[in-house]
Amino acid sequence: MGVRERWARGSRNDPSGAPPGSAANRPSGRLSDHPSGRPSVRGTPLFARLRVGTKLLLLALLPVGVLLALTVFSAAGQWREAERLRDFDRSTRVSFAAGALADALAEERLASMFDALRAGPEAEERLAAARRTTNAAATEAGRRAAEEGRFTARMDAIAQDLAALRRNHDTRAVTVDHVAAGFGAVVMKVVDLVAVVDVREPGEPSGGVAVAHLSMIQATEAAGAERSELVILFAEPPDRSNTTASRWPALEGARLDTFRRTASEPLKSRLADVLSRPDSAFVRDVRAQLAKGESTPHPTPERWAEASSTRMDGLRTVSRAAEDALRASAADGVHNAEARAWRDLVLFLVLLAVVTAFALALRRSIARPLAEVADGAQALAAGDLSYDIRHRGPDEIGSLAEAFRQLRGTVERLTAQVRAMTEAIDEDRLDHRAEAGAFEGTWAQLLDGLNGTMASFGNLHGRRQEAEHEVDNLFTLSADLLCIADQEGYFHRVNPAFEEVLGHPPEVLLGRPFLDLVLPEDRERTVEALGRLSEGQEVLRFENRYLRADGSFCWLQWNARPVPEKGLIHAAARDVTERRRVQGEQSALRRVATLVAQGVPPQRLFGEVAREVGLLLETPSAAVVRYGPDGRVTALGDAGAALVALQDEAAVTEVARTGEPVSEGGTAGAPIVVEGRLWGAVIAAAAGGQELPPGTETRLAAFTELIVSAIANADSRAQLAASRARVVAASDASRRRIERDLHDGVQQRLVSLQLELRTAETLAPDGSGELLGLLDHIGHGLQETFDELQRLSRGIHPAILSKGGLGPAVRALARRSAVPVELDLRIPRDRLPEPVEVAAYYVVSEALANTAKHARASVVTVRMTRGTESVELAIADDGVGGAEPAHGSGLVGLADRVEAIGGTLRVSSQAGEGTSLAVRLPAPRRPPEEPG
Repeated sequence: MGVRERWARGSRNDPSGAPPGSAANRPSGRLSDHPSGRPSVRGTPLFARLRVGTKLLLLALLPVGVLLALTVFSAAGQWREAERLRDFDRSTRVSFAAGALADALAEERLASMFDALRAGPEAEERLAAARRTTNAAATEAGRRAAEEGRFTARMDAIAQDLAALRRNHDTRAVTVDHVAAGFGAVVMKVVDLVAVVDVREPGEPSGGVAVAHLSMIQATEAAGAERSELVILFAEPPDRSNTTASRWPALEGARLDTFRRTASEPLKSRLADVLSRPDSAFVRDVRAQLAKGESTPHPTPERWAEASSTRMDGLRTVSRAAEDALRASAADGVHNAEARAWRDLVLFLVLLAVVTAFALALRRSIARPLAEVADGAQALAAGDLSYDIRHRGPDEIGSLAEAFRQLRGTVERLTAQVRAMTEAIDEDRLDHRAEAGAFEGTWAQLLDGLNGTMASFGNLHGRRQEAEHEVDNLFTLSADLLCIADQEGYFHRVNPAFEEVLGHPPEVLLGRPFLDLVLPEDRERTVEALGRLSEGQEVLRFENRYLRADGSFCWLQWNARPVPEKGLIHAAARDVTERRRVQGEQSALRRVATLVAQGVPPQRLFGEVAREVGLLLETPSAAVVRYGPDGRVTALGDAGAALVALQDEAAVTEVARTGEPVSEGGTAGAPIVVEGRLWGAVIAAAAGGQELPPGTETRLAAFTELIVSAIANADSRAQLAASRARVVAASDASRRRIERDLHDGVQQRLVSLQLELRTAETLAPDGSGELLGLLDHIGHGLQETFDELQRLSRGIHPAILSKGGLGPAVRALARRSAVPVELDLRIPRDRLPEPVEVAAYYVVSEALANTAKHARASVVTVRMTRGTESVELAIADDGVGGAEPAHGSGLVGLADRVEAIGGTLRVSSQAGEGTSLAVRLPAPRRPPEEPG
């Protein structure tokens, strides 16, 4: 029976309806008749009889906790007070060093003043001694400030001011008044430092002593300032007025009054003793004399300094006594604060020990059974059912222990069911089911779920076997190459397609590293792909070459995916040898077709075809040959290793005999047929005596078709060029003939008519004015006709070009141009070939005419250069541009004329950027003729 059910059943049987934990259902104190056999209350320890709530109330002990908190707070305050007093004690050391520095500065001030007033060896020696004392005091004060870590900046400022003051004194850049004032300012900074330290939160016992110490230092400095001013006063002429005689005594008196209010009785007595000495009386007399303004003689500076210094030494003894008192007071404060802190700490520890002992006793009564229950729960959670909880009692912990004991029994039975199910799975008895009816509630639901899981597992196991069978069939029947490999470079499993494609048996494929089967040229790339797979990356469409069993190779395209947790690689490959062959063949054909379209010379085309065939068939023995009329065979281009004896090659002779593509042994050939006759052939031979792939002759035939097109194109271009040349030559000859006929026939006839007309004018009778006018009009008409005919004949074929050459003819065109022309003619005086001169003349003429009509240019540049093999002509204007030769213009005829003699003409005419023509006319230089 579960714990929950037992409590529920007890609640139903209780007529009062009280909950199980209420007072009505609590045990009466006797458990001797308890069915579990637990011991009676009489034998149970005292703390075991208490409820958990009572124990928690006892552990709280709120009053003791509050007292402990107050004790801890008080002790912490005492420790903070002691720490503050220790800080103050350390700070007073800086104060004491600063006081000594103030005394040393006061003496150096007096020595510096006497050095300024009474310069001499004695004054210099006194000043040097005072400076040494000051340096030592400053060093000690700086060291104390550095230890404290808070007054270093003040000490640095004091040192800088003192150094500047000394430099001014040594260079005599200041007066004795400035010396006294400067030292007074430095001493006041030191006194301010003492004030900052002494008022830094001293303890209650040390507060008055610190004020007394500071007051005495300030009083001593007031006396020193008075001493300095009166030394200056007594060293000056008697008529100098005294403006500060009453300031320092009043300040000194105020500081001494503060000292008397705060100092102890022994310190007050020592001050009274100092003030009653003769030197103090002398100082009071001098002060009284100065205050009354009496005209009696003043003491000498030396006498005044001696008396005042003696009095100041007495004040310093009082200051040192106050310093000792302050040091002792600070130490006593630290000691008292530490003592109070230790007292509070001891009280805290005693209370803590008492509370801890009481808490440990309670802890023992609660922690031991709870630890036992917790260990039992952990053992149960870890699957250890041998642990037994021995604690028994009437409290809540005892009830919890009993519940865990019952739970352990239930878990033992449940574990037996699960173990039986596991054994059934191991023995492949998937029809086994747990006895869920022997359990209740959640346990029964759990076993029902396990039974359902067992049924699902059985179904899944069946489907997995079917899937494995299907995958195995796909792996075996696939035409693609499927494999499982490791990252060390070995195949673990391959399908039959591997043996079919590569020809190697499975023991070879699985017994050696697969890199041994990769073509050496591709192994580095394959290792890089394996590296990417080992890093967890997929490799897609990777291609390399594998060696077949017959010594050939094939191209494989791989898709691979790593399985890092198993260290394996799943990969699939496809034989792409034929695809790559077709792609390579198509690429080679495209490159050759491009060369054919570009119209490259046949000799270059034949060499490129041979090289492409060699690359495609991976052999250097490939050539394009031509059959001569006499039966000789000539190689027009090869792939790098020419065929040695063309007449002896089987493919060469067989193609010549049959005119058909042939494949003989290690050679293959395809005929080149031009206009129905055998022109030549493309021949290839395998390297190293191997066999060429089947169908090689058919692949070569595709190249022969391109060669035939190239030959036809070359013939067409040659015929077109010849036709153009003949047309241009005929046109030029016609122009020259017309010009000559006009010059020798029509022009001569017009000249004869003009002469006859002039003769008729002389024969006319007098008085026939109308006849003379008509004859004169006819004469002018004949002259205009003559001039127009000259211009017409010059345009048909300029005579100056025939007589003077290209240079004078171009200059004549420039002079007649409507647009200014800049000429740069770098051509020799000797004549160029007539077609070149005529073409160049008409290019310049047409360009200048187009510029004048359309360009709206301000200038035209014409540059002509004679090279080794050609004449270069460049014409450019700065007009509006935008000329379009394709839309019809005189430039089309010029291009025809230039290309007819083998030249080139390029036009560049961007809108807004002018128009430029670049013409190249072939004109090889003639070799010099050897003298006969």
